[in-house]
This record gives sequence, structure tokens and C-alpha cells, in this order.
Amino acid sequence: MAKMGRPREFDRDTAVEQAMHLFWERGYEATSLTELKASIAGGISAPSLYAAFGSKRGLYDESVALYLATHGQVMECLWDQTLSPREAIETALRRSARMQVERGHPRGCMVALGVMADCPPGNDNTRTPIRAARARNRAGILACVKRGIATGDFSAVVDARATATALDSFLLGMSTLARDGATLAVLDAAITQALRILGA
Repeated sequence: MAKMGRPREFDRDTAVEQAMHLFWERGYEATSLTELKASIAGGISAPSLYAAFGSKRGLYDESVALYLATHGQVMECLWDQTLSPREAIETALRRSARMQVERGHPRGCMVALGVMADCPPGNDNTRTPIRAARARNRAGILACVKRGIATGDFSAVVDARATATALDSFLLGMSTLARDGATLAVLDAAITQALRILGA
């Protein structure tokens, strides 16, 4: 009786990073198990993948967690009370723009690109971590706008929620521009214009 070969060994951290790039580039639903197996350096068998991550969803969850712990940290300055509200918003936008066009990973923002159309009805749970991250970014922008109004920094702002929504929409839209090849210079110039909504 022939002996079964040993399961292929792989580096888990590297596997999650490579899967993250694939999900980032293609989205959850469009990424097949075959593509995931092929994307992992050296290849990985389906049994090994399921043994390590439980399912495609399990690998996706770890990929999202890795993104939020690394690239997604560009938005955390929104919660930095040592920065003025304007500095916090501007820093977040410019850091995000820089991250979205840098080399070494897909263009755009995985959080912004994980839109509802990515998954069919009935698969809402797959979107939960991405949706929660978008909600946190939105809340951070709103908190900054409210703080700026309270301190008198944003004297021209009369509607905090509408202003925050406009800035959040701009943030999400940068991903489309980045995917379409926009340069950092173009995004930075657009950010300068967008910040005018906060007044002088």
C-alpha cells in the first residue's frame, strides 16, 4: 500500500498576507479557492488550507484582521486627541492616499473596496468586519468635525453630520481614483480642495 505524502508545509503569516492581497484586489466573492491555493507561495492543498483556516471565510477574516492591523492604521489618527481636529482629518486623508498608491500591494483601500456588491444577499456576515471598519472611520471623522465646531476651529461648519458624510464620501471615492491610476500628487491636490469644506 502506497504511503500518503506529507501535507505541504507553509508559512501561515505569509499565507495570510498573500491571501489578503488577493481579496484586496478581487474581493471576497470573486476570489476562488483555486486562486487562493495558487496565490500562497509554494502552493497549498485544499485539506491543508481548511485545516489551517477552517474555510475560505476563516482565511478572509484573518486577511481583513491583518489589513486593519497594518494598512488600515492610517486612519487611527482620527482618534488622536493630541492633534487638532483639522490636523487629524488631514493626516488621515493624506496617509490614506499615500497608502493607496504605494507599491507592494493592490491599489486602493480594502475597507472602501469591500462594498456591498462584493457579496450576494445571504452572505452578509462576510462583510461585517469591513463594514465595521468603515463605520469606525465615519465615526472618527464625525467626532473630529464635532470637536472642531466645539472649539471654534470650524466656524464655517453648520451641519456636522453632513460635513462628515461629505468627507467620508471623499475618502471612499479615493479608492476608485487610485484603482484608475491616480497619482499621489493628484490625490493630495484633491484633498486640499476637499478640506476647504471645513473653512479657513
